[in-house]
Amino acid sequence: MRALAALAQAQRLRTFRALVVAGPDGLTPGAIADKLEVAPSALSFHLKELAHSGLVSSEPRGRNLIYRANFGQMNALLGYLTEHCCQGEACEVADDAACSTC
Repeated sequence: MRALAALAQAQRLRTFRALVVAGPDGLTPGAIADKLEVAPSALSFHLKELAHSGLVSSEPRGRNLIYRANFGQMNALLGYLTEHCCQGEACEVADDAACSTC
């Protein structure tokens, strides 16, 4: 699943989390870069990967792009994980916070 691969990189996960927190208003790349203290050129690469995975969308607004988390895709990913983790059974969380039956 491409979405999991996109979120496996720490900076992309941080970027996605920032967009989730921003909600439907989204954020400009400049606002994301400032918030996460990351170089705009590096952020551009990560936003492209998140967009290709379907986890974020972008919309032009004036001279800027507004990036938003794709909550439908996020919910589909969570549903997939819920269905396929632990063979569909409830996970018992071990002391190390890992699924004890996976």
